[in-house]
Amino acid sequence: MSTVSGVAILTALTVFIVALILWVSRRWGSNDDSVVDQIDALLPQTQCAQCGYPGCRPYANAIASGEADINQCPPGGQAGVDALAELLGLPSKPLNEEHGTPQPPMVALIDEDRCIGCTLCIQACPVDAILGAQKMMHTVLASECTGCELCLAPCPVDCIDLVPANRPTIYPKPDSIAIRVQS
Repeated sequence: MSTVSGVAILTALTVFIVALILWVSRRWGSNDDSVVDQIDALLPQTQCAQCGYPGCRPYANAIASGEADINQCPPGGQAGVDALAELLGLPSKPLNEEHGTPQPPMVALIDEDRCIGCTLCIQACPVDAILGAQKMMHTVLASECTGCELCLAPCPVDCIDLVPANRPTIYPKPDSIAIRVQS
């Protein structure tokens, strides 16, 4: 009986040590996420999916793993490509226009008289910038809207338009942040 209990204690201790090692390695091990964080910080956070990924963080992960190229983000424009190249120590390259072309900052605007309250735009918005309820008019929080255009297609009554955003646009720079105000 003592041999069986000794084996059980040794097995439990081994499982505990392995679990502890895994926890420590995840907590303080090599931090590949820091590169992903740095890449993500340079992306415009529009969550528009034009790059072929469902948002900026998945695109940052793909860049860090070598799965995606640095020139797939139209909202980031050439300045974004240049910043990513500098961060990663790669040569810059032209923006891949197969994913789209840079546009001035836009914001969605809902024609509240035509809105039927279907909530399809709310479901499509990746940044929760649209407020409303079923069968009630909806509105866009302009300060939160990234102009990604993902709310346009699901709208069955075509009551959403994109209009120029009248707010600062942040262009990523590895060493500093430059702000340009759209007029």
